[in-house]
Amino acid sequence: MRHGMAVVALAALLAPISAHAQGGELKWGPAPPVFPAGAKIAVLQGDPGGSGLFTVRLAFPDGYVIPPHFHPTDELVTVISGTFIYGMGDAVDRTKTNTATAGQFIPVGANMHHFAIAKGATVVQVHAMGPFALTYVNAKDDPRAATAGR
Repeated sequence: MRHGMAVVALAALLAPISAHAQGGELKWGPAPPVFPAGAKIAVLQGDPGGSGLFTVRLAFPDGYVIPPHFHPTDELVTVISGTFIYGMGDAVDRTKTNTATAGQFIPVGANMHHFAIAKGATVVQVHAMGPFALTYVNAKDDPRAATAGR
């Protein structure tokens, strides 16, 4: 692992959220603090903190940015609504992005450095093998670092 990278397993962070689909409705809660403020999460299937398959939905407000990061496992992303702008690399470079809209599918390989931007209110579904972990390429981008000194 490179120096300065923040890693987190989401088991403890997601434990208080019982967001499993019940009766066709999703129960949304705030996304764990590893995500920049403003995102919401709903767990559809499995346990993101466990070792098996899981499926979650993430809702982002317009203009939401997830800085460059990567995961130790493959991530399969489906856009449910809105516009999901994404790119590969170690910096958010809006000139080197792809755009996905509702129904489009984005496979992201393990350890690929990537970033994302929501255009309009956007919901994505993520399917992956747990435990889910997120490592920021630049430790300063970790939203938990900003609150650690408070």
